[in-house]
Amino acid sequence: MAKQEIQVKKKRPCRFCEAKEIYIDYKDEKKLVRAISEQGKIIPKRITGTCAKHQRQLAQAIKRARHLALIPYVSETIR
Repeated sequence: MAKQEIQVKKKRPCRFCEAKEIYIDYKDEKKLVRAISEQGKIIPKRITGTCAKHQRQLAQAIKRARHLALIPYVSETIR
């Protein structure tokens, strides 16, 4: 018990940095849907591995797409 094994998780690389994307477009629904949970919430960067800069752009793009009704605010499933 004196020496505890510490698990070190590898940090996921940002997929937007890998693709060298400068701007996340709100009209590209397929990229935005990958960052939204089944309930319609934006998935945090600690889970997706997105860097802080792209997470801010992603959140803004999702909010714009929701405002223009390109993606829904909540899921369509009923409890």
